[in-house]
Amino acid sequence: MHFSIPDTQELNEGNGSTYIGYNIHINGVFHCTVRYKQLHNLHEQLKKEFGNDSVPFFPPKKLLPLSSSQLEERRALLEKYIQTIGQDSKLVTSELVVGFLLSAQQETTCEKKQDVNLDVYTMNNYQIPLWVSSFDRTEQVLTKVFKYINLPLEYLQYFALYLVKKDNSGDIIVLRKLLDFESPYMAHKTLKDSNKVVLRKSYWDTGYDFELMTDPVALNLLYVQTVTEIEKGWILATKETKAHLTTYQVSLAKREYIELAQKLKYYGFIQFIPCYCDYPKAQTKVLIAIGDQELNMRVLAPGQFVKEGSFKVTRMRCWRITATHNKQETAINSQSNSNSSLELSFEYLMSKDKLQWVTITSDQAILMSVCLQSLVDELLMKKNGVKKKYCPVIKGSWSYMKRDGSSHLISVDDVNLNEQIADIPESGSQESFTIKKLQEKFSSVSFKNGREFIENHAFECIGDDDL
Repeated sequence: MHFSIPDTQELNEGNGSTYIGYNIHINGVFHCTVRYKQLHNLHEQLKKEFGNDSVPFFPPKKLLPLSSSQLEERRALLEKYIQTIGQDSKLVTSELVVGFLLSAQQETTCEKKQDVNLDVYTMNNYQIPLWVSSFDRTEQVLTKVFKYINLPLEYLQYFALYLVKKDNSGDIIVLRKLLDFESPYMAHKTLKDSNKVVLRKSYWDTGYDFELMTDPVALNLLYVQTVTEIEKGWILATKETKAHLTTYQVSLAKREYIELAQKLKYYGFIQFIPCYCDYPKAQTKVLIAIGDQELNMRVLAPGQFVKEGSFKVTRMRCWRITATHNKQETAINSQSNSNSSLELSFEYLMSKDKLQWVTITSDQAILMSVCLQSLVDELLMKKNGVKKKYCPVIKGSWSYMKRDGSSHLISVDDVNLNEQIADIPESGSQESFTIKKLQEKFSSVSFKNGREFIENHAFECIGDDDL
């Protein structure tokens, strides 16, 4: 999960004085504006709940007003702090952090708690009209979707809500996956571009399809998503195969349709809009797709694809996101990302003795990073033979400090908010002899400290046969 505090803004206290607000972005999208003392209050509660050793360093208070350089230093340290929280699954999925981020979004948008209409769509544009609270979290809204379409709640782990939009040509662009510490209603309302909240499957291993196809509602959801992706050209099929698919479609043989589609190129992938890469050479226009344990790249030329290649996630040692923001823009204006340049860079094991950085420049770079991370998590879960499980529900009383210093109790209702994660061993606990040799070979490679790089534990899955 990618947290950042790219900029600050000066806000009015209400009594004539001003204070500095820190603009928190999550996965590349503006989420909320908070004060230093709000984050400090969160930090103190995290220490009380999890212990001093479990929480990262928090920048200390200053007695005197901050200079411009000190303000920039504090912004960077607070960004480092929230990024470290975001990399700790125990902290970032805790009721305390989820409640804080949800409350901060509510305070920032000045949204009142009220019952509102929110339309959720399937991939074939079927409308699911819902009556929700403006404060409902993503999991609460998703639960209401399941109840509306009579889909068993045991399948919650396999589906998610996404924000999508159509471009000028009518093609569908996946903007991002909605997270549990935000309100889908507020996220949908505040985004500038016209968009829809869409229900999609949220896993990579096509083996899960067979479990879902035993339920008629889940089967239909998989079917309409597959039909849409074939029609949009996201899944490639020959004319002959399309004829067979049409036969299944006419006879409503949905399972047979999906089983044939599973054999096609790019089934189960997420497709991204055309972007640029520095591989095989600078400013190469490419089409990126992620799925089946790889990042697939098609080099584009006028009217044709001239080359195709794939980067296996197990051969990516690490990756990073680089963003350049226009700090003159306010938090609201920065929601569109129109003033930022995003890059996804990953270090790839090209051959037995060669690591090379590959950089992709795209407005969807953060979504690519999120997809890579979830793909790796699922891969490691499967490798270790561990089923998904819920984190223990943390019970307690916490408060949210508002910008004016007043507080209220955090309440995220009775819906289980814990994300399902794999019970994956600590990094290096099952390190193979092959990986030890690799680490020796690349011991001269230097890495910057901190959370700038996302270390890929699936890199340890490489064996000699993969090289």
